[in-house]
Amino acid sequence: MSIGLEPFIAIFLVSQLRRTLKSEGISSPWSQYLVYAFYAAVAIMCLGFSGFGHSIFIMLLGHFLVFALAAIVFTREEFKSNRPLITSVMPYVVITFVSDIIEKLLVNFYNDYNEFFESAKWFAILWFAAMWFINRRQGKALELERKRRRDEEEQNRMMAAMKVNLESEVRQRTAELTQQKEELQQALTELKSTQAQLVQQEKMASLGELTAGIAHEIQNPLNFVNNFSEVSIELLDELKEGVFKNLPEEDREEADEIMNDITQNLAKINQHGKRADAIVKGMLQHSRATTSKKEPTDINALADEYLRLSYHGLRAKDKSFNAGMKTSFDPNIGPIDAMAQDLGRVLLNLYNNSFYSVAEKKKLIGDGYEPTVNVSTKLIKLATGGNAVEITVADNGMGIPQKVLDKIYQPFFTTKPTGLGTGLGLSMSYDIITKAHNGELKVETQEGEYARFIITIPTVAN
Repeated sequence: MSIGLEPFIAIFLVSQLRRTLKSEGISSPWSQYLVYAFYAAVAIMCLGFSGFGHSIFIMLLGHFLVFALAAIVFTREEFKSNRPLITSVMPYVVITFVSDIIEKLLVNFYNDYNEFFESAKWFAILWFAAMWFINRRQGKALELERKRRRDEEEQNRMMAAMKVNLESEVRQRTAELTQQKEELQQALTELKSTQAQLVQQEKMASLGELTAGIAHEIQNPLNFVNNFSEVSIELLDELKEGVFKNLPEEDREEADEIMNDITQNLAKINQHGKRADAIVKGMLQHSRATTSKKEPTDINALADEYLRLSYHGLRAKDKSFNAGMKTSFDPNIGPIDAMAQDLGRVLLNLYNNSFYSVAEKKKLIGDGYEPTVNVSTKLIKLATGGNAVEITVADNGMGIPQKVLDKIYQPFFTTKPTGLGTGLGLSMSYDIITKAHNGELKVETQEGEYARFIITIPTVAN
């Protein structure tokens, strides 16, 4: 056992606690006590490096210092904002403390389960990295929210003052100016509604950036797991060809079984590590911003992939949701130039709308109704010459009322209840198809019976 990370963790915690006192302008005697704790951590670290690292006394001092700092945070109100930080680092501190105690007192047990303790430490480090990243992002988000609230309060105060002046003037003006005032108030209400929806979209964009950041943080240790598992398998193979052959015959069979078990375990670790790596890469690909660059795209594969993604995404949110899916893909469609990620967003939006529609109709009708979503592709000839790909997404759900049919592509218009739709999905889809792909997006529907969206994309730019 050598010197652990406890002195470094203590130095890190001391710096964060002192920074909190300074940033919040808190005058507290604990500021000086934290300086003493910093010197203590440096002293423990120096003793560890000078040859006393194997001393259980030095090890216990390091652990005691970290636990003492954690206790201060949870007992003193001035450090309340640092509690999430302590929560993120405590799993590693507790695991190392237990590991060190077992290593000193139960040597054989520690040697038998050494890999388990090392794995637990790695997972604790991953936990700390993820929580540290999330806490930082949340801290920044909270600071932005405070600033936004201050700005809104200032704006409200200014508007209140303006309102007093306007009311004073209105009492002196004619009925015509009173009518103008009412029109301005209505415009202000609509502006606030639009502003609230834009703020929600910004929050969702920040969430996408956060997801991409977490995926990046996970990918690095995941690469270590995959690489070291492969290297370990190679080392075991070399061991079989070398030292293993020198073992006595009676020990060789048992050793061979153990080595085979280890090799199989490492292969499983590598297999699932690569699977996790593929999932992380998929998250990064999904959260990556569009490049606005067309590339050869398999339309059939794209339509099928996002159909499954939409269905299983809704199933994850509502286990009772169920719907039939029918596909008919034209095998004659080859790769066409398209913005695959943007086109995937369009398909995902249409699929989500169809599944929502059939689910709502199922709630109304109940038994006897079979919710179904149909997806088809085909290669067609354009009247102007040339070929085009036609993608049809149809459902037997609620349909679209004729009175709102002309508004469905308008930004912020939605027929869904408040909180379930932003009103930007079809507007964004229409722009992607018509502007980015020079195509066409049209709808055929009958209220209460069906809805059918038809996407037409030329295979050669017009």
